[in-house]
Amino acid sequence: MPELRIDPFPSAAELNALWSAVWGTSETRDFTPILSRSLAHIGAYHVDRFVGFVNVAWDGGIHAFILDTSVHPDMRRQGIATRMVRQATSLARERGAEWLHVDFEPHLTGFYRSCGFRLTKAGLIKLA
Repeated sequence: MPELRIDPFPSAAELNALWSAVWGTSETRDFTPILSRSLAHIGAYHVDRFVGFVNVAWDGGIHAFILDTSVHPDMRRQGIATRMVRQATSLARERGAEWLHVDFEPHLTGFYRSCGFRLTKAGLIKLA
């Protein structure tokens, strides 16, 4: 069972490798500014291999946001994402958030419902 680490600050190489495997992107990014402003983030490690990630962004007040839930394709269907989202939920509560939001594609409705989220009517604009 992969180990969950709170605020592990994985290297750019680790995050970019996971992003490439999960999202199919070859674009590299510097995640330092993102993680330094996050309320929390969770990393999943299997034998010291970075295999999962979820970020909890926030508004500096009572609202937090689950972003970038990612599990390496070789490690899916083992409950890793569920464990990470539940850990992120607990951390957001402990760190002062009163509301936890998540946006997701329709095929992930069952997953996020199983993690305790409920559908709401919200607006969204894709900017890029």
